[in-house]
Amino acid sequence: MQSSNNWETIIGLEVHAQIISKSKLFSGASTNFGSEPNTQVSLVDAAMPGMLPVVNKDCVEQAIKTGLGLNAQINKRSIFDRKNYFYPDLPQGYQISQFSQPIVGKGSIPIDLKDGTSKEIGITRLHIEQDAGKSVHDIEPSKSYIDLNRSGIALMEIVSEPDIRSAEEAQEYVKKLRSILRYIGTCDGNMEEGSLRCDVNISVRKKGEELGTRAEIKNVNSIKSIGQAIDYEFKRQTEIINSGGKIDQETRLFDEKKGETRSMRSKEEAHDYRYFPDPDLPPLEIEDKWIEQIKKNLPELPDVKKENLINQYKISPYDAAILVSDKNNAEFFDKIITGNKKRNAKNVVNWIIGELFALLNKNNLEIKDSPIKAEDLGELIDYIEDQTISGKIAKNVFEEMFKTKKKAKDIIEKKGLKQITDTSQIESLIDKVLNNNKDKVDEYKSGKEKLFGYFVGQVMQETKGTANPGIVNDILKKKLAK
Repeated sequence: MQSSNNWETIIGLEVHAQIISKSKLFSGASTNFGSEPNTQVSLVDAAMPGMLPVVNKDCVEQAIKTGLGLNAQINKRSIFDRKNYFYPDLPQGYQISQFSQPIVGKGSIPIDLKDGTSKEIGITRLHIEQDAGKSVHDIEPSKSYIDLNRSGIALMEIVSEPDIRSAEEAQEYVKKLRSILRYIGTCDGNMEEGSLRCDVNISVRKKGEELGTRAEIKNVNSIKSIGQAIDYEFKRQTEIINSGGKIDQETRLFDEKKGETRSMRSKEEAHDYRYFPDPDLPPLEIEDKWIEQIKKNLPELPDVKKENLINQYKISPYDAAILVSDKNNAEFFDKIITGNKKRNAKNVVNWIIGELFALLNKNNLEIKDSPIKAEDLGELIDYIEDQTISGKIAKNVFEEMFKTKKKAKDIIEKKGLKQITDTSQIESLIDKVLNNNKDKVDEYKSGKEKLFGYFVGQVMQETKGTANPGIVNDILKKKLAK
């Protein structure tokens, strides 16, 4: 809990998730990311006179699918409203959104915390709305430009209940939500591209007292920044109140470079936007048959996937949680384990979570961009399990695979790394080592048992690390016991 001297934070999040769709919410314009400014703008997006919006059925289906993934109520009748405000990048002078009757009602998301506990975070609503354009201020010092490529892109605004009490809970909630969206394929969750953004509503109070005045931190665009913004705001608000001041209800921005929030404007209330039903759009009427069809085609969700991994492969809850936290992680594991059903699941998990994740993090890569493909890592694990190579040599092979994208087989053959398992060959090598170190053999037999490791090292040196360590240990013990 975010607390100090009996203070606690009350946090609610508004997550804006861009719906995966080839075209915008009310027009046929493309939604591709990174296109030249104003190249993906229809007459509807630019609010030309006489242009009427037509709702994109695919976007509605994606919203319903998301609602089902959040264990939420699907409202069979919902209404589009006009949210009235003026910005230069909002050509209509209003945003088409949903207010009193959203498409999705109450739901919940379970989150797992570092201390081993779990918590349910309530979902208040999910509604569909169109995005605004973008103001560009850094081309010329005295001019601002408008890019309408994002104007009309379909968003889902997912509003949580004020159930969150710490930066950790907020971060885990967003991670879990992003994971669900990716599993069901309704949002790619790329915060760096702006397809997932978060508004953080935060207030502080003494435990047991009434809710305090909240501040809203707009458009926080990374998991790390969400935690930093909450920590800063908790400190700022408690210091103001402790010094006799008063918290203003306002909208703030988070400065990533400075790690602090700053005032943007006073916080608007719902009545400031003068909501009213959009006269150009009829109510959305959704049939039970359609909802059931969407539900039937839902993929396996993270929590279900986690339980299946635990039950089927006897993976620890901790490891299973890491694997299912990202759809790509889970798919990578599935490819390896199904590629050869004799593979030891624990070994597979250890190589993914340990060795692979370490190199990916070091090189700032995601698993989908891994130089080592699932089938190639599976092949390497097979070579370990059938004792073609040792675990130690496997790590060196793995690193070369990562650097060169070569297959394990080619590296092992080229460098002559196949493990020696022939007992007679190993015995001969051990005899050689012991004959060359008779003085140390005498010392070992007189009580210096730590020299055992020395003998093992000498044998491994003779074989460039390719002798089977287990066989070496067994034969050495027998020889030295004589």
